[in-house]
Amino acid sequence: MGYVTRIVIIGGGPGGYEAALVAAQLGAEVTVVDCDGLGGASVLTDCVPSKTLIATAEVMTTFDSSYEELGIIVADDTPPLEQAARVVGVDLGKVNRRVKRLALAQSHDITASVTRAGARVLRGRGRLEGMQALDGSRKVVVTAADGTEETLVADAVLIATGGHPRELDDALPDGERILNWTQVYDLTELPEELIVVGSGVTGAEFAGAYQALGSKVTLVSSRDRVLPGEDPDAAAVLEDVFRRRGMNVMARSRAAAAKRVGDRVEVTLSDGRVITGSHCLMAVGAIPNSAGLGLEEAGVRVRESGHIWTDKVSRTTAPGVYAAGDVTGIFALASVAAMQGRIAMYHFLGDAVAPLNLKTVSSNVFTDPEIATVGYSQADVDSGKIDARAVKLPLLRNPRAKMQGIRDGFVKLFCRPGTGIVVGGVVVSPRASELIHPISIAVDNNLTVEQIANAFTVYPSLSGSIAEVARQLHTRKATGEA
Repeated sequence: MGYVTRIVIIGGGPGGYEAALVAAQLGAEVTVVDCDGLGGASVLTDCVPSKTLIATAEVMTTFDSSYEELGIIVADDTPPLEQAARVVGVDLGKVNRRVKRLALAQSHDITASVTRAGARVLRGRGRLEGMQALDGSRKVVVTAADGTEETLVADAVLIATGGHPRELDDALPDGERILNWTQVYDLTELPEELIVVGSGVTGAEFAGAYQALGSKVTLVSSRDRVLPGEDPDAAAVLEDVFRRRGMNVMARSRAAAAKRVGDRVEVTLSDGRVITGSHCLMAVGAIPNSAGLGLEEAGVRVRESGHIWTDKVSRTTAPGVYAAGDVTGIFALASVAAMQGRIAMYHFLGDAVAPLNLKTVSSNVFTDPEIATVGYSQADVDSGKIDARAVKLPLLRNPRAKMQGIRDGFVKLFCRPGTGIVVGGVVVSPRASELIHPISIAVDNNLTVEQIANAFTVYPSLSGSIAEVARQLHTRKATGEA
């Protein structure tokens, strides 16, 4: 019997479990060391739970904003008041029980897939032990919950330990009134007045969701606008929607502290102003889980931010040690983590591999409307990083959008002048996460706006706007207007 390559993966999130599946399929002996349950934060406390919560909020938003325009009448015994009563409500305890149930079910499904593929799952915390041995192997020490230790010998190690919520010293979560995004699923009642600190993706998603569920939301943003890292046109649409729906968006307002005062929370801003609410959600970024892994002693370079340095095939500076996912600080996306993990295994096990190409990554902000992006951005064009032409088409002109009562959103495409090759795109609409895929295919395969324009679309459909934008870009390219 020939030699079997030994792989140890520390962390069972998307970077870890996807790598385990690939390595096992390629014939390696795989051990996944995990302390929380396979799926990691993505499945247990982040993507899956938050998007499940948002799915409920989405139904509420659609019901609240569209039913009158669409001619739907809801029987209601509320006495006629000046302001129309809310005709639907939410049982947050029931919602959160469903959220947790689905997250656990997904984790169990992943565990079953990994073990079925032939990998071993070991519960505990892993750390690298010293430098590489003369035979090229590495040692990983696994500490179980009861303190017992087991030492594993590996030919290659993948670090995929993810990250955890960043905390402010003067605004530490207590799990009851001041919360981080992993703690909101323990709430049994809807927050009456929720202060969300942080207007990045996580803050915007939760602010929009709780506003839709019925909370009175104040969003504290230290920047000029919400979603400072996203397309400015898209962020402007979302901020307008937030304000129109009654959210208090406080721009250029940095939170300095948060404290409980009885059943209330006081948030003090850096300029001295104090705002109060029943609950506060801190969404001020994440910190990589790179401490206590023995990285420096093993020769792994760690950046000042705590992120592990990697190259395009997920190698660290230590031979035989790879890293994937949020701990690398590349892109905080489950899809990117999974790709990094797969690339690491393909590379070490000698299979065909293409380096990570971030310009083909599609991502989505699960607000209402959603914001989906792929490829080069408006910022890349404005800074001169790439020479590209852009056309933006509001969804208001789309017949299907009119039928569905969709008023907010647009499709924007970026293409190279001369060739017309599509290099990026933005979609702002309900279910933009589904509509971005044809643009992703175009970017990944260097398709031109002419090719996109000439492909049939269903009439009427929201995807028709993608073809229409491509037609306009093609026309302007041909006439030299763009």
